[in-house]
Amino acid sequence: MDQISNRVEIENAEGSSTPQRRWKFWSIAAALVVLALGYFAFSHYKNENAAPPQQVGALPVTVSEPLRRDVDSRLGFLGQFSAIDRVELRAQVGGVLTEIHFKDGQIVHKGDLLFVIDPRPYQIKLEQANAQLHTAEARVALANNQLSRSQSLRRENFATQETVDQRINEKHASEAAVEDAKSRIQDAQLDLEYTRVTAPFTGRIGARQVSIGDLIAGSRAAVSPTTLLATLVSLDPLYLDFDMSESDYLAFSRERARHPGPLADNVAFGLSDETNFKRRGTLDFVDNALDRSSGTIHARATVPNSDLFLAPGQFARLRVAVSAPTQALLLPDSALVLDQSQHLVMTVSSDGTVVPKIVQTGDIRGGLRVIRSGLKPDDRVVIDGLVRAMPGGKVVPQHGAIHYDATADGQG
Repeated sequence: MDQISNRVEIENAEGSSTPQRRWKFWSIAAALVVLALGYFAFSHYKNENAAPPQQVGALPVTVSEPLRRDVDSRLGFLGQFSAIDRVELRAQVGGVLTEIHFKDGQIVHKGDLLFVIDPRPYQIKLEQANAQLHTAEARVALANNQLSRSQSLRRENFATQETVDQRINEKHASEAAVEDAKSRIQDAQLDLEYTRVTAPFTGRIGARQVSIGDLIAGSRAAVSPTTLLATLVSLDPLYLDFDMSESDYLAFSRERARHPGPLADNVAFGLSDETNFKRRGTLDFVDNALDRSSGTIHARATVPNSDLFLAPGQFARLRVAVSAPTQALLLPDSALVLDQSQHLVMTVSSDGTVVPKIVQTGDIRGGLRVIRSGLKPDDRVVIDGLVRAMPGGKVVPQHGAIHYDATADGQG
């Protein structure tokens, strides 16, 4: 009985909770429906008031026709400066070094006094030579008197002809002694002059290799080791030496054969830290044979250096013109696209279509790249906005300008 009564109570309790659960379910469902209708209504209202999407059109790019300019054919080389004159200053007389009249690395001028070797021994030698000359001249006077007396006695038959001949020989010998004494004086004077070492030309002197008090070994004939005092190099002008390969020499020779003329032509060069070729020199020498070991031929230009800024041993990049100027097309490097081993430019046709073209390039002139082939003078080339110029795509061309930098080409 107790179990039956408990079961009835449970069933009554479950029956009483069922209407409450159903009411909660339908309330939640109604709320979800209202939210869904509100979302769709808001979306429809937003879409009706939103602006229609814009379609992407052709993008703008900057185009220009290639710049036309007369340029000559050039060859580029790496050169090195060298002094036209370079000497090792060595003593021509020996002795103790007593004076030094320069600072290491100083610019000295022709005739400037550089070193002094003790002149006293050579002054004594000069005085001895002068004394010998006086002795020889006295003997000449005596020989002349004796000859005169012998000739007078011979006319009166008081002397033999043999005596006269003897006096004549003594006179000639004394005269020869005078000439010998004079030459010894000149030799002594020369030695005395060589005790003062002067600059043979204007240039920059190197570090001195001796000090005051050193015993200097010297010889005019250089038959024995002599002491190196210092080195001196000229600075204005300088040589600019470079080597041509066989192929460059052939191109150079063929162009010279087509356009005969003097070898002295202008060359443009720039230093290692310079981007332009403003400096000028004169090509004045090409060697007469190629070096068998290297296959190159030596050439040389002379360059001015009035401000003494250049120094022997420095390197420079130089250009040698090998033909007369002819018209060429020029483009900035930024307009070129490298596709593996080929260079492309993007051109724009009359209907705005991007058309790529393969071109052959040359060297740099005035900051621009020489286009040897593959392009027409009236082609419109994309010079700015390459990322928007897709081959076959449409663009809106806007006119631009290409500028030639004459200073970068050594003409400014």
